[in-house]
Amino acid sequence: MSGLIAGIRLVAGVIDAINEVIGNILSALALLLVINVFLVVVLRYIFSWGDVWMQETYIWMHAFIFMLGAGYTLLHDGHVRIDLIYAGASDRYKAFINLFGSIFLAAPVLWLFFTRGLDFFNRSFARLESSPEAGGLPALYILKGAIPALAILLGLQVLSMALRSIDTLVTGRKVVEEEEPLT
Repeated sequence: MSGLIAGIRLVAGVIDAINEVIGNILSALALLLVINVFLVVVLRYIFSWGDVWMQETYIWMHAFIFMLGAGYTLLHDGHVRIDLIYAGASDRYKAFINLFGSIFLAAPVLWLFFTRGLDFFNRSFARLESSPEAGGLPALYILKGAIPALAILLGLQVLSMALRSIDTLVTGRKVVEEEEPLT
């Protein structure tokens, strides 16, 4: 039994590490987003100059941050929860709610996002779709590919949460990962 629990913890840890790395990359993208918006505003309102591709760039960055960062947000418990049934509950009760929600709520929705998003991406890629705006960004299918990527990354983090919930239900205690001290 301890080997199974160790395997569960290993898989959950790898998934957590993947979303942690992606979250760190996206935090740099958020800084680029702020710089891009600042430049667009300054160039437009001070110099009366602007290009559609610059505006679309910050729309794309914003979309990537939200879609690809959903797993990172779940990793750090940043999603909205109904505190009425969750706050103040025991670790085992929370684990049961998380496992139930992962299987019966999150998994079907993520499967729908993945299958529909993949179809959306494939149609766009087959046409080599680009922005409908003159001077807009090419390869719109890259942006549309973020939808199935959202489902994969968030799905992996939901799997990690489910595995950690099983760990808590089996062992009776919640395993808290030790955070490295800031240097």
